[in-house]
Parts: sequence; structure tokens; C-alpha cells
Amino acid sequence: MTDTRRRVKLYALNADRQWDDRGTGHVQSLYVDKLKGVGLVVRAESDGNVLLESKIQPDTAYQKQQETLIVWSEGDNYDLALSFQERAGCDEIWEKICQVQGKDPSVDITQDFVEDDEDERFDELSDPSPAVELPNPEMSKLDQISEIVHSCLTTAARREKLALALETDNYIRKLLVLFHECEDLDNITGLHRLYEIFKNIFLLNKNALFEIMFAEDVIFDVVGCLEYDPNAKKPKCHREYLRKMAKFREVVSINNPELLSKIHQTYRVQYIQDVILPPPSVFEENLMSSLSSFIFFNKVEIVSLIQEDERFLSEIFNQLSDETLDDQKRRDLVCFLKEFCTFSQTLQQQSREAFYKTLTSLGVLAALETTLAADDLSTKLASIDILSYIVEFSPSLVREYILQQNTNSEDEALLLNVIIEQLVCDNDPEIGGAVQLCGILRILLDPENMMASMNKSEKTDFLSFFYKHSVHVLIGLSLGFCTSHNVTIIRLLDNPHNSNDELKHIRKDSINASFIKVPGDWDVPGGWTIFPLIERLSLLNADWVLIVSEKTKLNLALLLDVVSSYNKNEPEFIGHVIIDSEPTIIHHYSDSQLSYPLKNSGFLLSKLVVSRLAAAISSDIPRSSFSIDVVYEFAAYLKKQLGVKLKRDRRFCISDDTGCLTSVLTHSKFKRSSKVRRDEIFVGVKTFSGFHSSRVPVVQKTWGKSAEKIVFFSDIEDPSIPTLSTGIKNIERGHCGKTAFILEYFSQLMLEDSVLKWLLVADDDTIISLENLREVLSDFDTGKPMIIGERYGYGWNDRSSGYDYITG
Repeated sequence: MTDTRRRVKLYALNADRQWDDRGTGHVQSLYVDKLKGVGLVVRAESDGNVLLESKIQPDTAYQKQQETLIVWSEGDNYDLALSFQERAGCDEIWEKICQVQGKDPSVDITQDFVEDDEDERFDELSDPSPAVELPNPEMSKLDQISEIVHSCLTTAARREKLALALETDNYIRKLLVLFHECEDLDNITGLHRLYEIFKNIFLLNKNALFEIMFAEDVIFDVVGCLEYDPNAKKPKCHREYLRKMAKFREVVSINNPELLSKIHQTYRVQYIQDVILPPPSVFEENLMSSLSSFIFFNKVEIVSLIQEDERFLSEIFNQLSDETLDDQKRRDLVCFLKEFCTFSQTLQQQSREAFYKTLTSLGVLAALETTLAADDLSTKLASIDILSYIVEFSPSLVREYILQQNTNSEDEALLLNVIIEQLVCDNDPEIGGAVQLCGILRILLDPENMMASMNKSEKTDFLSFFYKHSVHVLIGLSLGFCTSHNVTIIRLLDNPHNSNDELKHIRKDSINASFIKVPGDWDVPGGWTIFPLIERLSLLNADWVLIVSEKTKLNLALLLDVVSSYNKNEPEFIGHVIIDSEPTIIHHYSDSQLSYPLKNSGFLLSKLVVSRLAAAISSDIPRSSFSIDVVYEFAAYLKKQLGVKLKRDRRFCISDDTGCLTSVLTHSKFKRSSKVRRDEIFVGVKTFSGFHSSRVPVVQKTWGKSAEKIVFFSDIEDPSIPTLSTGIKNIERGHCGKTAFILEYFSQLMLEDSVLKWLLVADDDTIISLENLREVLSDFDTGKPMIIGERYGYGWNDRSSGYDYITG
């Protein structure tokens, strides 16, 4: 058997009945030792790794579809497909599969899905198959109707007779009248029978029945019947979703009622197939082939109707060319075009060629030059998908457009250079768009698919164009030969004694970085809350500002790599993303799912963000006078006032891994001497009588056991704990009063106990490790006055005379 390599895409059907792309490679049919037989082997074209090894089993049913597709099931519910670039390759592999199985290559399915036994075939030949008689559709006869419908599924002849009976005398519509009656009477048993009836009607696989069930006036009733699955705990809400949740965005007014109706119908039928009906295997899907065909031909008709409406398409491209168009509208237009192009994949080659030529003549490629560089990620990714569809089908069509740009555009405006710039400067950590663009560029530059004729050579013309107008862009962006990046690094210090000894300035390659410690180099009151620094930072005119904490470890070798990934003239806010899993007290129980940076991993601000932020603060200061979680409050202000959201960049890390610009210094990396002794720490716990029986016992049974000297301060004396009464009621000002009482008590206690060096003030709902605290305190000099704890601020945001305070 001759081994021939053929280019294919390998797909696997997932649990959501969507085909996952497992990679592109070349397929061979050859003897595989470990499979002990002839199999299909697919190796990735990128690195030669094996994507698939599948033995051709004698009883596996292979299907050949659409001339370039081979589909089969590998065990239970694991369906695979090979999509060939060329029909010839599909034909050759199909012949080899048929050769192994001893089948005629002219068939499209190598095995029968349902093998009728000999007795049944004999019965069908001898029995004239009498017509199926259905009882009058009445509520009392639903059991009988369900039984008849189910019994007719066993043979093709009976299915045909049943379909004819259902088409007669509006029988399906009469069943749907019963559905409304059952719902009105809350007849669950009847609704379960109707579910079974309509589910089995789908299995009849008759297009004529689909035409009846999918009519505008009855499709929601059919969906309603399918909500009452007897195996489900409660009815589904498919109708509510389709009517209220699924919103159709008419990006440009559609005046053709036939087109509008067809779009709605296709979406609803696709929803029935993908969501309501259970996911079938490849074999079961063959029983529903007419449903897939119904959707297929609907999509073909939608594409044809839109393609014929030049006014509609012209309006789309005119709006896309409008520079004043808002981001949401532009996103909707591009996503519509993407969906339109996805539908076009159902067209035959000749029709698809005419389709893409129509789009090109109306200006789709000119529009993509703008949308490919959009800030909005959804718009950009949809634009890449559209371009990918066009390039994969006809790279020559795109090359012709680019060559025509030669006389009309500057180099940076050329579509080819826009592709290169977006490829190299892609700032998505997942680099999904960059991978697609890389594939597009490879296809465009592949001389093997360039045409030549008597009058012109596409290969010569396009490659010459690339080397003249684009290769310098590719090399320049790839090597980072841009203007120097001026970076200001702000290190916020909670404890100046733990600060790293860093250089004041570095200049390396294309990086010009300055280091500023706050406090220290800049003694800005309240600087730790960030907002008071912004005005001064804006005066530096730095391209980038990197804000880190004293616990942030920097890998400066990666600084150029990170800042080169983004545009300083775009509103960039980058870091390690955190999102609260639930509302928390420290964030005022906000449930906004705000993305905010991990403070100790640092975050990066572009020049544009700093300048806009300075202008915003000067006219509209942050409203809250409190500074609690400063990075959360900073991110919330940027989102609300500037519309800037934090972007995730995996080079802002927690652990010190390869490829990290920043990471978090662990506690053990600080200078450590011996632990503070237990008898050097006095613990004062604030509580009140209402928590004596609930919170206090928890403290006593957990971390309180580690305290050698501990007193509970309450509003009353309680000998059972015991507590010391402060005489202060549990009111709003009581917290400060209790703290003052504890301070006075400790100052007197120190006169009697000379060993004491530290006072720990805690609440009765505080959780703390005293062992870790003893280690932390060993870093500090008790000969200096200091307060250690969670720092809050008040008054810094509005640049008034603010102050810091600690929370208990």
C-alpha cells in the first residue's frame, strides 16, 4: 500500500456537539506495529508530532461527506473527522479505508447503521405496510398516540407511513392545541407524553414535518413540548430564553421580511439541535440528517439573500469606515460579518468565490485594516477570523488587493503591514490572535499557492512587493528596534528598613529606567495610596510607570520585552489580575467582579493613562475619603472615570518562575534573626458581652492558646472567661475608646513587667498566627517607636490633610 501524505485538519466532537480543532497536519494510511494493523496516522505539520493514530477496524462505520470530509466514531461518544485541503487526498484515503474493509469506494458510508434482520426484511417484502392510523388527538389518547409513534420507528416503511399520517389533516397542529390544554390544566403526565411524541417525530427525519414544526406560528409550541423531559427534575425554560434572553442585534436595518424570518428560524432550529435535543453520536446524527440539512440550506439561503442585497452590505461597510463610530456598534458590525462569513462556509466553491469577490468589491479588506487594530479584543478577534476565511479560500484575492495598495497607501497603512504589526505586537497572553495572523501571513507568503500566467507572475510581483514594503516592518518590530522606552519604577515602601538597594537609573538596549522610592526619594504625604503621586508622575513624561511594593522582586531583563508588547499611546493598565469570588467587607461588599492587580506583583501604566488620570483627578477627585485596599480602589476609579480595565499579563507573577518580570518575595527571604519570645508579647482582645459565648471561646480554643499573656477587654466583667471591663458601651465610638483603654492598661503593665516589648491589639473575630508573628517581629527594633498592622488612610484622595490609621 503506497503511503501518500495529504494535508488535513483533525477535529474531535466535544460534549457540546462542537467540533474542536486538534491541529493541522498530513495523514497517511500505513501499517502501525503497535496497532497491529493498518491505521490512519496524522502528524502535525509544525513539528511532526503524532496527532492521531487510529486503526481501521473492519466494523467501524466511516462516512465520506462533502467531498473533502471523512467522519467516524472511535468508541462510545468519541467522534473524529478529517477535513482535507484537496478532494484528491480525501478520495485516496477513502479508497484505502474501503480497501481495508473490503468495501466499494463508490459508497459514502462503509457500514450500515441499522442492520435489519432477515425476518424483518422478509416481513417488509411480504407485508404491504398498511397505512398508520392515528387516533383523534385527544388528551385521553396521548398514551396511545405516543405508543404508536414509538412503534413506527423500527422500520423505514413504518416511518414513511407515520410521516404521511402526521402530515394529514393538520395533525401536528392539533397536537400542539393539546399541549396548550395540558399546560393550562398543569397536566404533567400529558406534557411528558407530548415530549416523547415530538422527540420521536424528530427521529422520523422528514423535511416535510420540519417545515410544519418550524413555521413561525408553531415553533415556540414545539420548543414548549420539548421542555417537559420526563427524566428532568423540572421543566426547562427554553421558550423564555429564546423570547427574552436571546437578543437579535439588527446592526443594519433589514428590510427584507423573508431574510429576517429566515434568520430567526435558523437560530431557533440551531438552538433546538444544539441545546434542546440530546447530543447524538455520529450514527444517531445520521438519523437526524434532514435536520442538519434543513439548517444547512437555510444558511445557504441567508447568505444568498444578503449577497443579493447590495444596499444592505454597502451600508455595513460605510458604517465601518466611519471613524466616529462607537466601539459597541463597530463590534456588532464586525461580529455580524464574521457570522455571515461562517455561514458562507456552507456554499459550494463557485458560489463561495462569488461571495468573497462581492465582499472585496464592497470594501471588506479596507474595513479590516481598521478593525484589525481595534482596541476592543472581540472586534479584533472577529476581524482576524474574517480575514482568515478569505485568505484560506483565496489568498490570491487578498494579494491582488495588497498589490493595488502600492500606489495609494503609505507603507504603515498597507494591509500586509497591519497584519505584521498586529502579529508582532499582540498583547494577549494567550496569543490566540497572533497564531491566526501567523497562519495568514504564512499562506500569503507561500510561493507554492501563487499563480503564474503568460502576462504576469503573482509570485514575482507579490514577493518583490513584500521585500520592498514589508520586510523591514517585520524585522524592525520583531527585534524591537523602536524608540527608547522611558520607564519610571515606583517602589512603595511600607517599611523603609526592608527596602531593596536598587540602582537609581539603568540604560540598557532600548530601556531607560529610573527608580523612585516612596517614601525616601519622594516624601509625598499619603503616597502609598497612589493617587497623590499621579500629578507628579504626569510631569515626568515617562512612557511607562511601573508601580511595585517592597515585596516585589523585579527581573529587569524582561522589562523591555513587556513594555514592547504594548503601546504607550493606548490606555494600558497591566498586571496580575485578581477578581473577588464573592462580595467582601474590605471592598464594601461590591459584586461588580472588578479586575484589580495583586499589589505585590506590581502593575504597569502607560503614558496615556497617567496623563488622563492626572486630568481626571484634578477635576473629579475620588469620592471616598477612605483608603483601604488601594489597588482595588485605584482599579475601580480607572474603570469608572476612564473606562480603563486591568489587562492580564502572565509575566506579572506570584512565584519567581522563568519568564516573570515581577514576583512576590516570600516572608522567608527577608533578613531573619531569632524569634521574639512569647512572654515579650501582651495580647489585648477587644470584645463585648454579646460575643462572650460565641466568638471568645473560638479565640481561646485556637490561636489564643499560644499567647502567654492575654486579656479580654469587654463592656462588662465576666469571670467565666475572664474579661476585664472597660466601662465602654459597644457603640460606634466604642472601638477607639476600648483601644485607648488597652493602651493605658499596657503602659501601666510595662512598669510592672519589664520583659514586655510588644502589644498586640486584636478583635474577637481576628485570626492570627502568633508563631508567625513572633518571627515577623524579630525584624524590628523595639528601641524605635512603631506601629505595625493593616494600614488604612483617610483624607489622602482629596489632597487635604489626610492621615493614616490602623484597623483592629
